[in-house]
Amino acid sequence: MTAADRDALKRELVTLAMDMIARRCAVVGKNDLAAETRMARSRIDEVFPEEDDLFDAIVEHWYADDIATMEEVVASSLPIRRKFYEFFARRFVRERERYRKDPALFALYVQMGSEKFERVRGYIDLADHYLSELIAQAQDEGFFPDLTIDRALTLINQMVVCYVSPQLMLILEERLAEDKLAAIVDTMFAGLTGGDRGAAGVKGLRAISVQ
Repeated sequence: MTAADRDALKRELVTLAMDMIARRCAVVGKNDLAAETRMARSRIDEVFPEEDDLFDAIVEHWYADDIATMEEVVASSLPIRRKFYEFFARRFVRERERYRKDPALFALYVQMGSEKFERVRGYIDLADHYLSELIAQAQDEGFFPDLTIDRALTLINQMVVCYVSPQLMLILEERLAEDKLAAIVDTMFAGLTGGDRGAAGVKGLRAISVQ
């Protein structure tokens, strides 16, 4: 089998596997593919030597549009505030559409990712990489002063986690909206900065005395 033939068969099998997952609402493995296609198991093994290779290919397909979106936004000439909004909003809208189309199937994919989180982590790290590039662009324009990129990354991720976490999509979808996300982005640009501005200006939490 040539490399081109292998790549074509890989795409075909990934599409079929995801179709089977949707129809069965259950995890699909190489044995299931062999039974469905009546293809020799050795031929499937040639494309996916290990069981996790099939999982990895499915995850790659799942995140392909997100990666393309992030690359497009980072490279765009949009104003930086709008870049931040587009960076999160486009992915949020796509995930919400997936959830609303089939909540049970979406939950299954979330479960699959949670059970093999270490194999998904690279895509989360890649999103952090692109967000770090946006943070650097924003700091070049004077935003997020007195913060390292890593510190700003941590704070911003915590501010928008509901819009990028599939797990939280399952719980909070009805409460999430583009205008709320826009307000969060506007808020971070209005005042996200380093240093002590008063909230942490005590040595510890203390009860408020009432007169």
